[in-house]
Amino acid sequence: MFEQILLFIVSLLANAFSAFAGGGAGLLQLPALIFLGLAFSVALATHKLATVALGIGATLRHFRERNLNLRFALLMIVCGVPGVVLGAGIILHINDRVAELALGILTAGLGIYSWRQPELGQQYTPRHEDPVGLTIGGMVLFSIGILNGSLTSGTGLFVTIWLIRWFGMDYQRAIAHTLVMVGLFWNGSGALTLGVLGEIKWDWLPALLLGSLLGGYLGAHLAIKKGNHWIKRSFEIVTMLVGVKLIIG
Repeated sequence: MFEQILLFIVSLLANAFSAFAGGGAGLLQLPALIFLGLAFSVALATHKLATVALGIGATLRHFRERNLNLRFALLMIVCGVPGVVLGAGIILHINDRVAELALGILTAGLGIYSWRQPELGQQYTPRHEDPVGLTIGGMVLFSIGILNGSLTSGTGLFVTIWLIRWFGMDYQRAIAHTLVMVGLFWNGSGALTLGVLGEIKWDWLPALLLGSLLGGYLGAHLAIKKGNHWIKRSFEIVTMLVGVKLIIG
């Protein structure tokens, strides 16, 4: 019982923070699963499946605000999911430490970039919605999907910043798309692939799923209420924390 309560609390906090800032649930949840005794591959598959509930919780809240654009939602599914499956399939064949170090440096760089761009993501200024722009945007989403399938923390943050930088979304809209599409479809397909190739800790899932569901809804609610300025600051904090965590291992 104590173990289930601990799992629920960790999941609730990690996913609420992630839903507010646009990513980073693995910063707390994945290390906790490993600390409690799971092997890395089992912890990764269990974590990804649990964060599907984060997408459900966020969807329930963001759907009421009509922050989702069907065109971008479909683009993220069509381009991102194949990348996730590919990344999950090749994770066993790459050096985890080298990949995590590179990802940590890039993730911390996202936070620094956002911090140095005060107006980034504060206004909704749509652009690159023509066929060429959507194609380039989709190719980058495919590449981020590979990272999402193969690595652990922070790849949703890349999706958030890409939607802002390339498509001109504000932080609130970008995070809504990230949480719903990455949480539901990317993590779902990644968990399925890893589950087929490896193992999932099924008896830990109820507590993790409940924490993810409630945390996703709570974090999305706070993001909607607080607005772009506070979301941007949280995004910068989370990217730096995730980056440092990945760099130091």
